[in-house]
Amino acid sequence: MSEVQQVIATTYYRTFSKSYPVLARIKPGTTVATKALDSGGQDLHGDHLSEPGNPLTGPFYVEGAEPGDSISVHLSKVRLNRDWGYTSYRLGLVALTPELVETVYSSHFKQDLVRMNRADILPWDIDLERNTVRPRNPESDAQSRTLEFDALPMLGCIGVAPEGDFSPTSGPSGAYGGNIDYNRIGEGSTVHLPVYQPGAYLYLGDGHALQADGEPLGTGIETSMDVEFSVTVHKGRKLTGPRVETDSFIISVGSQPEFASALNRGLQMATSDMVRWLAADYGMEDWAAHMLVGMVGSYDVVTVAGSMALRIPKSKLP
Repeated sequence: MSEVQQVIATTYYRTFSKSYPVLARIKPGTTVATKALDSGGQDLHGDHLSEPGNPLTGPFYVEGAEPGDSISVHLSKVRLNRDWGYTSYRLGLVALTPELVETVYSSHFKQDLVRMNRADILPWDIDLERNTVRPRNPESDAQSRTLEFDALPMLGCIGVAPEGDFSPTSGPSGAYGGNIDYNRIGEGSTVHLPVYQPGAYLYLGDGHALQADGEPLGTGIETSMDVEFSVTVHKGRKLTGPRVETDSFIISVGSQPEFASALNRGLQMATSDMVRWLAADYGMEDWAAHMLVGMVGSYDVVTVAGSMALRIPKSKLP
């Protein structure tokens, strides 16, 4: 059984940067146990420990990671640790047609209900024993009961410090990871990331109890998380962007900031990376990799105005 390194942050950051003091140095293979705030900066007790805007736990300095390498972050635990969360009160207008946008209902729900000076947030109850979520809306309690779902905890943010002096906020995503908001990044998954800086400078945060493909609300059910992970370093394994593995799939993510370009660009990025992955790691000839993608590939909308992912079943790999 591997050593467990307990790391609890007292300061949280909202950029993926190489310039912050290291929270912890971690050795490859060591299990790190930590916590993540919700996107509004609140912890498991509801205390505000950071300003809103996807505060990040980190940076973790991964010993032995150098530019040109990649790291694999295995998420052995992504667990809910409090009994409430919240979402926005309506779908993001970017997910709707213009004619519907003109008639969509007001985003004003209740002033200061979840956060001061905000009226567009809907609270959700999280049943930790049953692992379910349900919106808290007494005026429409019958409707709320029909909207009870099984929780599927995930991390919206995971990434490293980018190349050079670039320090993007925790709002967008990119080749370095970032606010990917992919609902398959949860317990048991592994996230592969390129390394641009010595030590990688790994960050994570933005826990969601549940989120649909594409994050069409602009939020998941935002909540705090208990997280455990370990890291493997792959020397000289250059990546062009994030990859994800689950028990059943290998997944290339065409990770780009929302509104940077159309979704087809994210699809092209994911498909191109998958072809390279199949050739490099699975020994497939180029034509065979193209055929495999063409026959059994599945595409996911990761964010409604940004990233796409391409999944290949592990059962179909050579």
